Amino acid sequence: MNSEEEFFDAETGLESDDSCEVSFKDALVFDSKQVTDGKATQENGVWERRKTLPAEMISRNNFSVWSILKKCIGMELSKIAMPVVFNEPLSFLQRISEYMEHTHLIHKACSLSDSIDRMQVVAAFAVSSVASQWERTGKPFNPLLGETYELIREDEGYRLISEQVSHHPPISAFHAQSLKQEFEFHGSIYPKLKFWGKSVEAEPKGTMTLELLKHKEAYTWTNPMCCVHNIILGKLWIEQYGTVEIVNHSTGDKCVLNFKPCGMFGKELHKVEGHIQDKSKKKRRVIYGKWTECMYSVDPKVYEANKKSDKKAAGDSKKLKQEHSCEGEEADELPEVQETVTVIPGSALLWRITPRPAHSAQMYNFTSFAMTLNELEPSMERLLAPTDCRLRPDIRAMENGDIDAASTEKERLEEKQRASRRERSKDEEEWSTRWFQLGTNPHTGAEDWLYTGGYFDRNYTDCPNIY
Repeated sequence: MNSEEEFFDAETGLESDDSCEVSFKDALVFDSKQVTDGKATQENGVWERRKTLPAEMISRNNFSVWSILKKCIGMELSKIAMPVVFNEPLSFLQRISEYMEHTHLIHKACSLSDSIDRMQVVAAFAVSSVASQWERTGKPFNPLLGETYELIREDEGYRLISEQVSHHPPISAFHAQSLKQEFEFHGSIYPKLKFWGKSVEAEPKGTMTLELLKHKEAYTWTNPMCCVHNIILGKLWIEQYGTVEIVNHSTGDKCVLNFKPCGMFGKELHKVEGHIQDKSKKKRRVIYGKWTECMYSVDPKVYEANKKSDKKAAGDSKKLKQEHSCEGEEADELPEVQETVTVIPGSALLWRITPRPAHSAQMYNFTSFAMTLNELEPSMERLLAPTDCRLRPDIRAMENGDIDAASTEKERLEEKQRASRRERSKDEEEWSTRWFQLGTNPHTGAEDWLYTGGYFDRNYTDCPNIY
């Protein structure tokens, strides 16, 4: 059975604050024009992206995941088939494309002349690229071997292609490029997941590479760990934790970001703190905020002075109050979270999350950006590769609210994939990827799947029949 529990990529809408400086101010990608029945509308003959899904999220109340996972404690979940009701109507390849929601940050970095300024915006982009994971507790569909996804956003100035290049282990490769040859952003992801009794932990193995072509710079980093709590009992909630090190291979600048775990009393939940250092290891900027909300930059001396002041204030005003640990006896309690970041005077706002639509909770907690990813735009079907996710019948059925059809189609596609594998094995034939090939990342020296080009020439005659 092919299944890989991946909970990759999230967001939440947040309150504003009054920082002393608000440079690099975020902008909403989508406008607020009206839409009917989840379908794209036309105004003055111009097609608009949809703002909702065709059907609301299917209820999971009558389904138990415990019967499936109780024998899997401590195991990697690469071969566990999950009922389709625990999915969300997107492929993991589409989930990867959510890295691009805040592409304006890359454009901002391209426009800056100072390498430290560029690094702090790249750091904000690295945080923003995992922000859509917040409250996204549905599992994306496992991509079939050879499955692809393309995304062209002329309004944001880029196009992206991704391909499922391996089935065991499951590896997804992607490559995004600026339409004006300003940047390239690429990587390959091998999500490793384990079930620990009350939670599922996802380790997103794989390196992200961002190249700013005008500046002849390359940045690399690895995304943080992700944990989904209360898989069996209680309210599902997500935390991300671990150290993310962003390296500028051209200048030697480095940004070290600490995605903080929940901690004993939940005070650190969602917090991200770190610093930028130059090649001489001198701290140049401190970066802080929450991956669910916003990120700021401040001078290190100002940050340290503020920290000392806060410690003194905390020592003077200790209170006896009961706090809840993340570790409940039956369920992992979701701590009460302060919904805003305390802004240090003199800070610059690097990024603020785009608020989610009001109906997001009924739509798998999708962002406005995610709502559009499985939409078939007018005349798109005749241009798409036959392997594109939008043409998958199981995802389409789930998006339309037909759980029975989605389940039937999912099983059919998985059996078709197994049959193809048996045929290749019998003929001693190796699977051949179409758009990516295994090579060496020129910046890290590590093994990586690299885009070979040609996808947008629209010649798909030799694409496999996977659906």
